[in-house]
Amino acid sequence: MAEPDDYDNPWKQALEGAFPEFMAFYFPEAAARIAWERGHEFLDQELRQVVRDAESGKRHVDKLARVLLLDGQEDWIYIHIEVQGSDEAAFAERMFVYHYRLFDRYRRPVASLAVLADEAPNWRPSAYAHELFGCRLDFAFPAVKLLDYQPRLAGLMEESNPFAWITAAHLLTQQTRGDPASRFNAKFMLVRRMYQRGWTRQRVIDLFAVLDWMMRLPKDLDRQLWQEINLIEERQRMRYVTSVERFYQEKWKDIGLEEGRQEGRQEGRQEGESKLLRKLLERRFGALPPWAGERIAAAGEEELERWAENLLAADSLDAVFD
Repeated sequence: MAEPDDYDNPWKQALEGAFPEFMAFYFPEAAARIAWERGHEFLDQELRQVVRDAESGKRHVDKLARVLLLDGQEDWIYIHIEVQGSDEAAFAERMFVYHYRLFDRYRRPVASLAVLADEAPNWRPSAYAHELFGCRLDFAFPAVKLLDYQPRLAGLMEESNPFAWITAAHLLTQQTRGDPASRFNAKFMLVRRMYQRGWTRQRVIDLFAVLDWMMRLPKDLDRQLWQEINLIEERQRMRYVTSVERFYQEKWKDIGLEEGRQEGRQEGRQEGESKLLRKLLERRFGALPPWAGERIAAAGEEELERWAENLLAADSLDAVFD
């Protein structure tokens, strides 16, 4: 059986890796007013501090970014992004609460923007209001609905903006839930289109990670997909995400997990993950230098998992540990 579809991680990674393109695709008028050449900054820790006491609800990801405007009227402004994955009665109120708390903290303009990634066609929150004794509050926020892109599905895969492609992947993930054969065909089609876009090697790797996270397949179909990817790369003389590398990662992952289960009774899960990472690194880069072994021995579970993910795209041992 395939693992449950994962939306949180792919959306978070995609948004962080291509924030200007995210804004340009979903909120083009706002994107046109931002001085992207002057950079932007994500304030994840600050956002957690601001909203830690609020009702969190079910959402995919929330991000806070600080940007500069082209007109120079404001030094810094803040953009709060919510990617909401389910129809939630209190969502509009939560958008208002976060908006006010951010303004109260920074005393700077805040733009609250929502991407509605749920499957309820008629759920379209875009405002929050209340009134008492003549005192009235009206709060409105821009919201885009991913289901509205369904009629443009074929065209989305032809656009150069990666978020058109990600939107198509999200919609196809929803459409093929519970149908592995259709999921395989949709995922392979998206991969083929991805290689045809002419994106850089790093962008292809990043987007493939998003797709692989989002569109889970049973192991047999997953291996078949990697064989097809290998053929694409051979025909196009591209070595972006090689099936051979993935095959050995999967092979050693299975061995490592089994060893980890056995050793876990004696040494714990972390030791099993350390041994797994060592095997993957040695197979890729040869015998490990002492410093690498020392870092692995001293690492926690989060670091070990991050380094294992880095290994997919890394071209050197230093890049794995960066």
